[in-house]
Amino acid sequence: MTDPTSRTGIVHLTERQPTVTGPEMLASLVPPPQFDTATFDSYRADPAYPSQEEAKETLMRFSGRGAPVKRGGFFSRAKKEPELKPGVYLDGGFGVGKTHLLASIYHAMPARRKYFGSFIEYTALVGALGYKNTVDLLKGADLLCIDEFELDDPGDTMVMTRLIGELVPTGTRLAATSNTPPNALGEGRFAAQDFLREIHAMSDSFQTLRIDGVDFRQRALDGHAVVLDDAAYETASAAAGQVGAASDDRFDDLIRHLAQVHPSRYIRLIEGLGQVGLRGARQLTDQSEALRFVAFVDRVYDAQIPIIATGLGLDSVFSEEMLAGGYRKKYLRAVSRLNALTHSA
Repeated sequence: MTDPTSRTGIVHLTERQPTVTGPEMLASLVPPPQFDTATFDSYRADPAYPSQEEAKETLMRFSGRGAPVKRGGFFSRAKKEPELKPGVYLDGGFGVGKTHLLASIYHAMPARRKYFGSFIEYTALVGALGYKNTVDLLKGADLLCIDEFELDDPGDTMVMTRLIGELVPTGTRLAATSNTPPNALGEGRFAAQDFLREIHAMSDSFQTLRIDGVDFRQRALDGHAVVLDDAAYETASAAAGQVGAASDDRFDDLIRHLAQVHPSRYIRLIEGLGQVGLRGARQLTDQSEALRFVAFVDRVYDAQIPIIATGLGLDSVFSEEMLAGGYRKKYLRAVSRLNALTHSA
């Protein structure tokens, strides 16, 4: 077998020890590269699910892009639009375009100061700078977009609730999303009640928008992650290394390394890569390892970096027990993204 270290452009994630400062974290609070050009016009609402178009129209008004009210004859009255709250919460399964809509709000709103980040990026900012310093930096912002609001960590949820509570009275507008299982019948598909309960005192500041639909990533896929044999992996890895940086690591080695790097730094871990390579994928049995891998997959997906892998299909690395547990939503989201990333390779 070819020694990966002898191939052009091949790097090992396990050898990277990324660092990131608070100011750098703040400056990085912008939509992921794949949503650099996301707009309401480029959002393709599925006609089979009217809630998608309805949500888009409401969010256009929220961001100041709403169409003018149509007026009838001389004696007709203009339809009075409901008053918008300072926050909107997009509630629905993953893969229905919530992040696209969130990025559309960011791009459409003519704000002087606006920030876009995942829940974990905001909590990492608090961890790096301290709560008071974070509040001072974000205070005065016109818009805060929070993608993938996590509801399963009471401590982090309380931090975000406090942060929101300090910013809204100063005029900051908010837009948030979270994920729920796709097409999951009988298990509480929508998370709005959980979200409103967790942010308790701030619930009146949010308007909830339900968005139905099916995972767009699965519409053109066969439902399973692509698995390569050793020869095909070597060929794909070498080819990617010829045109740019590509990583090549044993799956177990990466899982161990992720425990040594804070999740807020995972984005720097994959910086500059054109492809991620994982050898010998296996099923994960430790919850902490699995959750770290989910966070890693989220950052790889945000950066739209293709993944090649050998061993077990990456859509099967989370056990049935994990998929039936309290973190089911996160694991299913990761499976959806892993399928898409292995197909894109």
